[in-house]
Amino acid sequence: MLAKIFSGTVIGLDGILIEVEVDVASKGFPGFTIVGLPDKAVGEAKERVRAAINNASFKIPDTRITVNLAPADIPKVGSAFDLPMAVGILSAGGIIKKEIHDSLFVGELSLKGDVRRVPGAISIALLAKSKKIKKIFVSRENISEVILVDGIEVYPVDNLINLILHLNEVKLISPFPPQDFISLIKEEKYDYLFEDIKGQETAKRALEIAAAGFHNIILKGPPGTGKTLLSRAFPSILPSMEKEEILEVTKIYSVAGLLHNQSFIASRPFRCPHHTTSRIGLVGGGSNPSPGEISLAHRGVLFLDEIPEFPRTTLESLRQPLEDGFITISRASGTLIFPSRFLLLAASNPCPCGYLGHETKPCHCLPGTILKYQKRLSGPLLDRIDLHIDVPSVPEEKLTSNILSESSQKVRSRVVKAREIQKKRFKDLKIFTNGEMSSAQIKKFCQLTPEAVNLLKQAIAKLSLSARSYFKTIKISQTIADLNGATKIEASYVSEALQFRSHDE
Repeated sequence: MLAKIFSGTVIGLDGILIEVEVDVASKGFPGFTIVGLPDKAVGEAKERVRAAINNASFKIPDTRITVNLAPADIPKVGSAFDLPMAVGILSAGGIIKKEIHDSLFVGELSLKGDVRRVPGAISIALLAKSKKIKKIFVSRENISEVILVDGIEVYPVDNLINLILHLNEVKLISPFPPQDFISLIKEEKYDYLFEDIKGQETAKRALEIAAAGFHNIILKGPPGTGKTLLSRAFPSILPSMEKEEILEVTKIYSVAGLLHNQSFIASRPFRCPHHTTSRIGLVGGGSNPSPGEISLAHRGVLFLDEIPEFPRTTLESLRQPLEDGFITISRASGTLIFPSRFLLLAASNPCPCGYLGHETKPCHCLPGTILKYQKRLSGPLLDRIDLHIDVPSVPEEKLTSNILSESSQKVRSRVVKAREIQKKRFKDLKIFTNGEMSSAQIKKFCQLTPEAVNLLKQAIAKLSLSARSYFKTIKISQTIADLNGATKIEASYVSEALQFRSHDE
């Protein structure tokens, strides 16, 4: 007999529908063959499936069994096909009596017959919804992420016996209702806040602009001036993620196997890889490509502390994702695209010892050493960073002052208002912030006063701005206008934006 069961796999971040065809021959020598480009984990499934069926008190048919995973040209990776294979064998063998045509099955089987979680379940659930499949059966451990997808019935499966009883309508499993996860988001608590940091008003203002418009930023200054502390406090002024952003980020973490016991990722990611991180660890890849740090920071922040200490080849790999918002990974088996629309927040010392230009402490570095250190960051990479901020030492009177700095909550309220303006501006587009605008969108949405246009022309002539720097200056100016609730970009906004482009001088 022949049975066909729907399942799914994940390529990159997208679910791909897989038909698990099972043929239980009436004649022939006993055997169990899996075809359709299975990897080692899929090939080993026959032993797990055989043991799971036997331990569920059922007998696997003592004849030739052939399992085909179609389409055959797509590589099948992982253990997610265990459950659909078992269902297909039991259906073709006559143990499951009911026709199964409107359901999708995904899950790993233990030898005992328990159903275990698999990565990427939310992507497969979204696939099932798009294919108008009515039901999905997954491990109970995957339920918390799968119920984020509305419009599909989600059934938790603890073990193979319970599933067989349900499919034979002996003891039914109740589906989980869709989850309104927005209502479950709790107010975040932060370890670092702006009000705890003395001085550095210019850096705080730049971080506010970066948060409001999703602009890349680098903080440069000697050790102990608060660069890392400012960076750690940065998440406290970021607005909450939209529903679409939460789903995007949750898909990435699910595929990477990093959801653990979380149902979804509600907080904007803040990733801070060490400078010894490899290129593959940063941008993603491997023989079976998985998301790297830049994709795990999608819709959030990638913090590179001591950025010149990263290998230059590793940093240069950031150029495409910084520009395009995604990373392309090519392998012999195909090309994968992972989203990587992150805000780059970097911190750097001015020289190896850190005290170049310090008011009181002398620099002990040789000129050639300083030049070599600063050249670790290439021009094209620096040009992709919108805001370049010098973070000097805090004067003694400010350090010992009892005057409280502006709170993160107050700064965040301004950032949220600016984001609301941008949300309305880009309501018909697939972008959320000014930092994501293309040059064509800048021309469409950014209105400059005549005085602002004249100031920009002078800046182009005096600073020899590149085309990228020119458009970045306009984007920063638009964010400053949004923070001020202005409908047009004024000359003062352009002037403030230019002071944060010190790299162009």
